Amino acid sequence: MSSQEIPSQKILRISPQTVKHGFYGRKGGVSTDEYASLNTSLSQHDTKENIARNRLRIKEDLNAESIVYLKQIHSPLCLSISGPTKTPAEADALVTTVPGIAIAVQTADCAPVLFYGTNKNGDPVIGAAHAGWKGALTGVLEATIKAMQTFVADVSEIQAAVGPCINSKNYEVSKGFERPFLVQNQESAKFFKHGKNEKLMFDLPAYCAWRLANAGLRKIALSEYDTYAYPEDYFSHRRMTHEGREREGRQTSAICIQRD
Repeated sequence: MSSQEIPSQKILRISPQTVKHGFYGRKGGVSTDEYASLNTSLSQHDTKENIARNRLRIKEDLNAESIVYLKQIHSPLCLSISGPTKTPAEADALVTTVPGIAIAVQTADCAPVLFYGTNKNGDPVIGAAHAGWKGALTGVLEATIKAMQTFVADVSEIQAAVGPCINSKNYEVSKGFERPFLVQNQESAKFFKHGKNEKLMFDLPAYCAWRLANAGLRKIALSEYDTYAYPEDYFSHRRMTHEGREREGRQTSAICIQRD
């Protein structure tokens, strides 16, 4: 399968001649067994050769000269970058204005969020964030928007897309999980519904969209795909746990400004 045949969901409304992006799932790679097939995570036990080939396919699909990944730590940290890096930095979001450099996040139930805006000259500004519940709660989305504000003329014109992630019908949490959310903002209660056996169901994508809107964004899109519910299409850490497995791959979501 060539790089051009890698399935990826496109949500942002951008000319592909200006910016390319993709929410890549698990199809289209070379990895096998529990990592089949487009696994990109070095933190798992897949071979380095497979991971390198999978990452190359994504880089080529984005027409990028390089692709930057992070060592994700479920934090609110966002980095602005001006060039490729050899050693992954510890953070959970990236912003750049440099053509040819793809910025990427990896997920297996957490929400990948891609951003697009323009400066006063109309030149692109892009961002990518890894928003698990902890990162979303502590402000990784707002940190990404703040980093983009250094370049973007109008924050309300930034587009944001929340990609495939675990949805509320499969995101069961214990009572008490919601407390830090409510302490921060009582309105967060609407993202928790009663489940079975005194459990709660948390709506992560809606919570991310709400925080983006509260930060001033007006152009927000959500993927319709639940990573837990589509085992052939997406890796899911929670599904892995429920099935009694110990290993699972990670999918990539990435965005790149195209060179002229």
